[in-house]
Amino acid sequence: MNLNESTHPQSVSQSAVISKAVGKYRWTICALLFFATTVNYLDRQVLSLLAPDLSTQFGWTNTDYANIASVFQFVYAIAMIFAGRVVDKIGTKTAYIVAIGIWSTGAVMHAFSVPLGEGIASVCGALGLAVIPVSIAGFMLSRAVLAIGEAGNFPIAIKATAEYFPKKERSFATGIFNSGANVGAITAPICVPLIASVWGWEWAFIVIGLLGFVWLAVWMALYEKPEQQKRLTAEELAYIRSDETADAAARPASSVGEKKVSWFKLLTYRQTWAFAFGKFMTDGVWWFFLFWLPTYLSAQYGMKGQAIVIPLFVLYSMTMFGSIGGGWFPSYFMARGDKPYDGRMKAMFVIALFPLLVLLAQPLGYISFWVPVLLIGIGASAHQAWSCNIFTTVSAMFPQKTIASVVGIGGMAGGFGGVVMTKIGGWVFDYYKSINDIHTGYMIMFAICALAYLVAWTVMKALVPRHKEITDL
Repeated sequence: MNLNESTHPQSVSQSAVISKAVGKYRWTICALLFFATTVNYLDRQVLSLLAPDLSTQFGWTNTDYANIASVFQFVYAIAMIFAGRVVDKIGTKTAYIVAIGIWSTGAVMHAFSVPLGEGIASVCGALGLAVIPVSIAGFMLSRAVLAIGEAGNFPIAIKATAEYFPKKERSFATGIFNSGANVGAITAPICVPLIASVWGWEWAFIVIGLLGFVWLAVWMALYEKPEQQKRLTAEELAYIRSDETADAAARPASSVGEKKVSWFKLLTYRQTWAFAFGKFMTDGVWWFFLFWLPTYLSAQYGMKGQAIVIPLFVLYSMTMFGSIGGGWFPSYFMARGDKPYDGRMKAMFVIALFPLLVLLAQPLGYISFWVPVLLIGIGASAHQAWSCNIFTTVSAMFPQKTIASVVGIGGMAGGFGGVVMTKIGGWVFDYYKSINDIHTGYMIMFAICALAYLVAWTVMKALVPRHKEITDL
């Protein structure tokens, strides 16, 4: 069985009846994951929204900004591989406490980047090392701490979803919590410029960063493993575990147990490589949209501060439909007779076509800034639809004890993809700005974004042409 596996036209109404009969506490956990992801994206987006003003204040070039952003992505990529292993070892509840504690601290640290940078410069000078400009060094350190903590979010959330949801509900639950990224992206343009204009840019980092500690208190009060959760009814627990009996029966006896599975073992499976390649090719697109859109609106249309609030609000509001709709979309094909894997791959192929519209953003941008905003919004929505489906391929094919580790491997690949995309963007934009043709620079980057999903889908399908659940771990 796979996620979204019901092929009956009445599956939605049947799920509602089941939910009413067995209880709904699992959706409280889903809500917690949603808000954690919202805070996650709020924290990481503050810098991009303030980048036009900070670049002016500190004299950053596009390459300087790309270097700061790529530190986050590089550290995030490295941390993801270890995050998955740590999550599998210490458990979901403790892992979130550690992760959000670190990333909220890192978020607040941005407010003190200048004194941090002065400290780094002093140490480098004493050691006879090349001194990085103070502002850049301080922001790099803050981004690195933020990345270490934030790397835990998706491995933990995917594992929590596997713990609290039967397979047929995981894709939808993933789509819901993943839409927290969109809410964070929507909320940030409203809050950040306002806080910065009233209290200064430092307070934007402090106020947003402290939200994580508020969420942490709620998490500690409400989350326990399903078997230890007093708020969970026996009927709901049985429903959550309903497909494990069948899985155990299908699994060879030699594979039963909680033996440790090495990264090298996981890398012997095509399913791991398919997930990792899909993440490498497409995560960088989302990073690009997240980190460069405010700069794009500033460079192309002279928009800064409060002026970018409404365009970004509209764009990221669109992505919510992609995230939630993407979780449902495979069931459309399954209801027409496709097997779960075939239905999901058909859905992902259709989703991969939508980013092609981003190719029109620059050619039609002369009409109004709303044209690229809406076209990029469609592409970003497609990414979120793609994202919730690619995540569920892991929990559908791998045993629960390895899920966070596999997600970590894919997250590392996605992080490196983000580094590549961000560095290319910095170089391209600085070059084309130097020859007064920034329009062409964005055209090149949008073309890369538009084609990435079809390339990813083709390779993933070639690696795993048919669904094959791993039962020997």
